[in-house]
Amino acid sequence: MKVTFPAWAGAAIASGALAAGIAVATAIPAAASTAARGSAAAAVTDAATAQALQPWPVLRQGPNSQWPRVTVRSLQYLLNARGARLAVDGQFGSKTKAAVVKFQRARHLTADGVVGAATWRALIVTVQRGSTGPAVRAVQDQINFRNLRNGHTLNVDGIFGPNTATAVRAFQRAMATEIPGFGVDGIVGPQTWQALVTEALSG
Repeated sequence: MKVTFPAWAGAAIASGALAAGIAVATAIPAAASTAARGSAAAAVTDAATAQALQPWPVLRQGPNSQWPRVTVRSLQYLLNARGARLAVDGQFGSKTKAAVVKFQRARHLTADGVVGAATWRALIVTVQRGSTGPAVRAVQDQINFRNLRNGHTLNVDGIFGPNTATAVRAFQRAMATEIPGFGVDGIVGPQTWQALVTEALSG
C-alpha cells in the first residue's frame, strides 16, 4: 500500500534534496495563557496532520506483500532499539513475531503479534541530531529507500549526523508541500515516523 501522493513526489525528493548532494521570544504579561492557547492549537494541528497521513501499516507474521521489505526492516530496527536482537532482514518470521509479542506484553497491549497503530505508537523512538542506535538505522534505511538513483544516499550506520539531519529535513519539507502543517524540524517524532513507515513519497 502506498500513499496517494503523486508519483513525481518521490522522484523529486530523491533526485533533488536527497540524491543530489543532500546538499527566545520576549516575555509578555499574558505569556502563560498565550502559551497554553498555542499548545492547544499545536495539538489540534498535529492531530489533523496525523489524520492526513496514511494509517499505520498492519504487519503480521508472513509475507506482508502489500508493504515493501523496508517497512518490516523498520519494525525490526525499532524492536532492536527496544532491546530485541533480531536480524534485520525484512522478513516477518517467528522470531520477529516473538519479539513483537514480548514488547506488547511489556507495554500492556494486546499481545497477538500483529503490529497495528497502537504497537507502532508505543514502539517508535524519537531521534534527532546526535542520536545513535537501531532507530536511527531505521530512519536512514527509509531515506535510502526513497533514493531512486542508487539507494545509497546515507550510510546506515546508526549515527544521526549532519547528512542524516539534512535528509530528514528534506523529507519533511517535501511532506509539508503535500500536507500543510507537517513539521519541518529535523526531529523524527511520531508524525515523521508515520510518514516514513507508510512509505510516503516513495514513488
